[in-house]
Amino acid sequence: MIEVKELTKQFGQFTAVDKISFDVKPGEIFAFLGPNGAGKTTTIKMLTTLTHPSSGSMRLNGYDPVKNPTEARQSFGIVFQDPSLDDELTAMENMEFHAVLYGISKAERKKRIESLLNFVELWDRRNDLAKTFSGGMRRRLEIARGLLHHPKILFLDEPTLGLDPQTRNHIWSYAVKLSRDEGMTVFFTTHYMEEAEQNADRIAIIDHGQIVAMGTSEDLRNQTNKATLEEAFIELTGSEIREEQASSMDQMRMRRRAWSNKKII
Repeated sequence: MIEVKELTKQFGQFTAVDKISFDVKPGEIFAFLGPNGAGKTTTIKMLTTLTHPSSGSMRLNGYDPVKNPTEARQSFGIVFQDPSLDDELTAMENMEFHAVLYGISKAERKKRIESLLNFVELWDRRNDLAKTFSGGMRRRLEIARGLLHHPKILFLDEPTLGLDPQTRNHIWSYAVKLSRDEGMTVFFTTHYMEEAEQNADRIAIIDHGQIVAMGTSEDLRNQTNKATLEEAFIELTGSEIREEQASSMDQMRMRRRAWSNKKII
């Protein structure tokens, strides 16, 4: 369902993603783990048509996200790390707006919206403004919205960040159900190692733009001779603290701005 070969992204002299290759099978739950600044977000941006690679190739559901962006976008739904709902719209209005963008007919979207809001247990709150929702409810609404156009792939970028354990458990119940019952491919990033260990069929670990290990949780533990995935992760990526960093593009903009200021001075 996802094919990546020798994928590279450079920003000037900086290589954010360095010749990575992997594939994800239909219906598989695939975790993409790495320290801050390792290249996770840049990879997701390339896969979801938000930025173009410098070299290499990608396929989503058989489509090239660079040459066939419309078809590729129809193939996936995405829940971003940062909130993306319109707070001044109701849950129903957020769903309907998304349906219009994807060209879903009025008759079809009515049935689909009701089904999905029931699926994420928000049907009773359909007429409430999104700004009145808790963090967990917003995440559930974003998942429902991302599924509205029947995607074959669901991207989840830190979907449970900052949520309480009960809400995290509910969200993963939805994701696992989609994979097991409907054959949907789920590609996710997380900083919660137990989420990857409990839910992922396979895990890829990326560091400094390169995939340093890939396999099941058991494979990674055996490879590093560690008892837990977290210990294996630290063994593979090092124990130094990684500071939160701006995106690679933001870094390049800041460098250009600093260089321009020097020229002005």
